[in-house]
Amino acid sequence: MKRAGIHQIAKLAKVSIGTVDRALHGRPGISESTRKKVLRIAREVSYSPNPAARALSVGRASIRIGVCIPEEIHFFYDQMRAGIFDEAQRESGMGIDLVYRPATELGEEKREITKLLQSGVSAIIVTPGNPQVMTPLIDRAEKDNVRVVCVTTDAPDSRRSSAVCVDPEFSGRLAAELMAKLLPEGSEAAIVTGMMTAEEHQQKTEGFRSAFPKDCPGGQTIAVLEAHESEKESYEKTCELLAEHKNLRGIYVNTVNSLPVCQALRRHKLTDRIKLITTDLFRQMVPYFECGTIAASIYQDPYLQGQTAFRMLADHLLKGAVIPKVHYLNPAIVLRTNLLLFRETSVKNQG
Repeated sequence: MKRAGIHQIAKLAKVSIGTVDRALHGRPGISESTRKKVLRIAREVSYSPNPAARALSVGRASIRIGVCIPEEIHFFYDQMRAGIFDEAQRESGMGIDLVYRPATELGEEKREITKLLQSGVSAIIVTPGNPQVMTPLIDRAEKDNVRVVCVTTDAPDSRRSSAVCVDPEFSGRLAAELMAKLLPEGSEAAIVTGMMTAEEHQQKTEGFRSAFPKDCPGGQTIAVLEAHESEKESYEKTCELLAEHKNLRGIYVNTVNSLPVCQALRRHKLTDRIKLITTDLFRQMVPYFECGTIAASIYQDPYLQGQTAFRMLADHLLKGAVIPKVHYLNPAIVLRTNLLLFRETSVKNQG
């Protein structure tokens, strides 16, 4: 059976080939009624894009995908960057270029995103540390037909095309259930987070706080420490927490910045009494698992997050694939027994 093409659709719809292309790939410049008409005919003739022809066409145009993720918190974002860059390398022969403009730290993306938009990119991957600041820029990008995918943390009130992450509220509830299994009823727990302006940190915190008293009858979250991803601030605030709350039995660190908390627990000689649940995994955490300071960690797979975000945009720009509104990854639980099975600590990735 002969493959239906855009020429056939254009003829049946009595419109130009350019109009068909705009309708099929969600581009502006046509009326909604025309778009619906073209899409209806495309379905009727069982149209599917030809990836090879699409690649040749866009290869000449050189599609550019901008990436803005933080330079800080390298334990996490180095892995995400590797996922993005590896996927970009695989797509390089298809006419896609990566434009990398990192932010100095989470929440400082505005300047770099502005520069990416001025440079004429076709899509952007970003970690919006401050959604209120980033939402107008994201909306402007989408209005100009620049697809935006948020990764790890979201800007849910914006018009972004998608978000790739572990559901943060679910992640917080998962940590709460784990903590409840480690502690007796009526226990006190605390949370160490990064910035409550970040959607990810806020929802993880709320997920834990709402679930912990249900999973641990009589249990309560007695403190939430906002440490702004600063190692010094995390360490000092944890030391103050340990000094002030003698009945504390559990700490949940919902960012990757867990080492200062481990160090504070060791300084106060509380590693046996206080159960620590962390987030993600990197090599420097291994000794703390081995000695029992870290009981478990909620793994978010930053490499896969970055890889998925880039592939999602590449498939959309090259093949017209639909971008899902959100793409949640399934979190894993890291324990001492399985920690060497993860990418960040496996022997084959060391060197």
